[in-house]
Amino acid sequence: MGTNFSSLDDILEEDMHYWYTKFMKESPSGVITLFELKTMLDMTGMTEEASSYVDQVFLTFDMDGDGYIDFVEYIAAISLLLKGEINQKLKWYFKLFDQDGNGKIDKEELETIFKAIQDITRSYEIPPDEIVTLIYEKIDVRGEGELTLEEFISGAREHPDIMDMLTKMMDLTNVLEIIVKGQQKKSIN
Repeated sequence: MGTNFSSLDDILEEDMHYWYTKFMKESPSGVITLFELKTMLDMTGMTEEASSYVDQVFLTFDMDGDGYIDFVEYIAAISLLLKGEINQKLKWYFKLFDQDGNGKIDKEELETIFKAIQDITRSYEIPPDEIVTLIYEKIDVRGEGELTLEEFISGAREHPDIMDMLTKMMDLTNVLEIIVKGQQKKSIN
Protein backbone atom coordinates (compact mmCIF):
# COMPACT_ATOMS: atom_id res chain seq x y z
CA MET A 1 0.00 0.00 0.00
CA GLY A 2 2.25 2.79 -1.23
CA THR A 3 0.30 5.81 -0.07
CA ASN A 4 2.02 9.13 -0.63
CA PHE A 5 1.00 11.93 1.70
CA SER A 6 0.55 15.26 -0.07
CA SER A 7 0.48 17.12 3.24
CA LEU A 8 0.76 16.41 6.93
CA ASP A 9 -2.98 16.94 7.29
CA ASP A 10 -3.41 13.82 5.16
CA ILE A 11 -1.72 11.85 7.93
CA LEU A 12 -4.61 12.52 10.26
CA GLU A 13 -7.20 11.91 7.57
CA GLU A 14 -5.63 8.58 6.60
CA ASP A 15 -7.28 5.47 7.99
CA MET A 16 -5.97 4.93 11.54
CA HIS A 17 -5.65 1.20 10.99
CA TYR A 18 -3.34 1.82 8.04
CA TRP A 19 -1.34 4.41 9.99
CA TYR A 20 -1.01 2.02 12.94
CA THR A 21 0.15 -0.77 10.60
CA LYS A 22 2.71 1.61 9.09
CA PHE A 23 3.89 2.75 12.55
CA MET A 24 4.32 -0.87 13.66
CA LYS A 25 6.22 -1.72 10.46
CA GLU A 26 8.62 1.20 11.02
CA SER A 27 8.83 0.65 14.79
CA PRO A 28 8.28 -3.09 15.30
CA SER A 29 8.71 -2.68 19.03
CA GLY A 30 5.65 -0.40 18.97
CA VAL A 31 7.59 2.54 20.37
CA ILE A 32 10.10 5.19 19.32
CA THR A 33 13.07 5.83 21.58
CA LEU A 34 14.89 9.12 21.92
CA PHE A 35 17.82 7.62 20.00
CA GLU A 36 15.51 6.58 17.13
CA LEU A 37 13.96 10.06 17.02
CA LYS A 38 17.38 11.69 16.84
CA THR A 39 18.38 9.24 14.11
CA MET A 40 15.23 10.15 12.13
CA LEU A 41 16.10 13.85 12.49
CA ASP A 42 19.72 13.26 11.49
CA MET A 43 21.12 15.08 14.52
CA THR A 44 24.77 14.67 13.49
CA GLY A 45 26.65 17.93 13.80
CA MET A 46 23.90 19.67 15.82
CA THR A 47 24.79 21.82 18.79
CA GLU A 48 24.30 20.72 22.36
CA GLU A 49 21.33 23.12 22.61
CA ALA A 50 19.67 21.55 19.57
CA SER A 51 20.17 18.07 20.98
CA SER A 52 18.79 19.21 24.33
CA TYR A 53 15.77 20.71 22.57
CA VAL A 54 15.00 17.39 20.86
CA ASP A 55 15.35 15.71 24.26
CA GLN A 56 12.81 18.15 25.67
CA VAL A 57 10.42 17.66 22.72
CA PHE A 58 10.68 13.91 23.24
CA LEU A 59 9.95 14.24 26.96
CA THR A 60 6.86 16.37 26.34
CA PHE A 61 5.52 13.86 23.79
CA ASP A 62 6.30 10.93 26.10
CA MET A 63 3.14 11.66 28.07
CA ASP A 64 3.39 8.71 30.46
CA GLY A 65 7.11 9.26 31.10
CA ASP A 66 8.13 5.68 30.27
CA GLY A 67 11.00 6.72 27.98
CA TYR A 68 9.21 5.78 24.77
CA ILE A 69 6.76 7.40 22.36
CA ASP A 70 4.08 4.86 21.54
CA PHE A 71 1.54 5.09 18.72
CA VAL A 72 -1.09 6.91 20.80
CA GLU A 73 1.45 9.49 22.00
CA TYR A 74 2.77 9.87 18.45
CA ILE A 75 -0.66 10.52 16.94
CA ALA A 76 -1.57 12.83 19.86
CA ALA A 77 1.62 14.85 19.27
CA ILE A 78 1.01 15.17 15.54
CA SER A 79 -2.61 16.09 16.15
CA LEU A 80 -1.64 18.76 18.72
CA LEU A 81 0.93 20.33 16.43
CA LEU A 82 -1.28 20.33 13.36
CA LYS A 83 -4.76 20.84 14.71
CA GLY A 84 -4.45 21.80 18.38
CA GLU A 85 -6.31 24.77 19.84
CA ILE A 86 -4.28 27.86 20.78
CA ASN A 87 -4.47 27.19 24.54
CA GLN A 88 -3.38 23.57 24.03
CA LYS A 89 -0.39 24.66 21.97
CA LEU A 90 0.54 27.37 24.48
CA LYS A 91 0.42 24.83 27.32
CA TRP A 92 2.64 22.52 25.29
CA TYR A 93 5.07 25.38 24.49
CA PHE A 94 5.22 26.22 28.19
CA LYS A 95 5.95 22.60 29.14
CA LEU A 96 8.67 22.52 26.50
CA PHE A 97 10.22 25.81 27.70
CA ASP A 98 10.07 24.84 31.40
CA GLN A 99 13.16 22.66 31.23
CA ASP A 100 13.62 22.24 34.97
CA GLY A 101 9.92 21.51 35.56
CA ASN A 102 9.47 24.10 38.32
CA GLY A 103 6.28 25.55 36.81
CA LYS A 104 7.97 28.75 35.66
CA ILE A 105 9.96 29.79 32.60
CA ASP A 106 13.02 31.93 33.21
CA LYS A 107 14.91 33.91 30.58
CA GLU A 108 17.75 31.39 30.35
CA GLU A 109 15.37 28.49 29.65
CA LEU A 110 13.61 30.45 26.94
CA GLU A 111 16.83 31.63 25.31
CA THR A 112 18.26 28.09 25.32
CA ILE A 113 15.19 26.73 23.53
CA PHE A 114 15.18 29.54 20.95
CA LYS A 115 18.88 28.98 20.23
CA ALA A 116 18.19 25.28 19.75
CA ILE A 117 15.25 25.94 17.45
CA GLN A 118 17.40 28.24 15.33
CA ASP A 119 20.14 25.60 15.15
CA ILE A 120 17.66 22.98 13.96
CA THR A 121 15.78 25.20 11.51
CA ARG A 122 18.92 27.06 10.40
CA SER A 123 16.95 30.30 10.63
CA TYR A 124 18.81 33.06 12.46
CA GLU A 125 16.73 36.14 11.60
CA ILE A 126 16.38 37.51 15.13
CA PRO A 127 18.94 36.80 17.89
CA PRO A 128 17.40 34.68 20.69
CA ASP A 129 18.28 37.22 23.39
CA GLU A 130 16.27 39.89 21.51
CA ILE A 131 13.28 37.55 21.27
CA VAL A 132 13.47 36.79 24.99
CA THR A 133 13.79 40.50 25.87
CA LEU A 134 10.75 41.34 23.77
CA ILE A 135 8.68 38.56 25.34
CA TYR A 136 9.64 39.53 28.89
CA GLU A 137 9.09 43.26 28.29
CA LYS A 138 5.52 42.58 27.17
CA ILE A 139 4.49 39.56 29.22
CA ASP A 140 6.40 39.72 32.53
CA VAL A 141 4.25 42.51 33.92
CA ARG A 142 5.51 42.04 37.50
CA GLY A 143 9.15 42.10 36.40
CA GLU A 144 10.02 38.89 38.24
CA GLY A 145 12.20 37.51 35.44
CA GLU A 146 10.09 34.37 35.16
CA LEU A 147 6.68 33.48 33.78
CA THR A 148 4.01 31.19 35.17
CA LEU A 149 1.76 29.20 32.85
CA GLU A 150 -1.08 31.67 33.39
CA GLU A 151 1.13 34.70 32.67
CA PHE A 152 2.54 33.00 29.58
CA ILE A 153 -0.85 32.07 28.11
CA SER A 154 -2.58 35.36 28.87
CA GLY A 155 0.45 37.38 27.74
CA ALA A 156 0.76 35.51 24.45
CA ARG A 157 -2.96 35.83 23.77
CA GLU A 158 -2.97 39.57 24.61
CA HIS A 159 -0.03 40.32 22.30
CA PRO A 160 -0.65 39.11 18.73
CA ASP A 161 2.95 39.88 17.75
CA ILE A 162 4.26 37.57 20.49
CA MET A 163 1.72 34.90 19.54
CA ASP A 164 2.72 35.13 15.88
CA MET A 165 6.41 34.91 16.72
CA LEU A 166 5.87 31.89 18.99
CA THR A 167 3.75 30.17 16.35
CA LYS A 168 6.42 30.66 13.69
CA MET A 169 9.32 29.67 15.95
CA MET A 170 7.55 26.62 17.36
CA ASP A 171 6.27 25.32 14.04
CA LEU A 172 7.52 21.74 14.00
CA THR A 173 5.96 20.93 10.65
CA ASN A 174 9.42 20.59 9.11
CA VAL A 175 10.42 18.13 11.84
CA LEU A 176 7.27 16.08 11.26
CA GLU A 177 7.90 16.12 7.52
CA ILE A 178 11.43 14.77 8.08
CA ILE A 179 10.01 11.96 10.20
CA VAL A 180 7.26 11.11 7.72
CA LYS A 181 9.54 11.29 4.66
CA GLY A 182 12.18 9.28 6.48
CA GLN A 183 9.66 6.60 7.29
CA GLN A 184 8.39 6.61 3.70
CA LYS A 185 11.94 6.14 2.36
CA LYS A 186 12.48 3.21 4.71
CA SER A 187 9.22 1.56 3.63
CA ILE A 188 10.19 1.87 -0.05
CA ASN A 189 13.47 -0.02 0.52
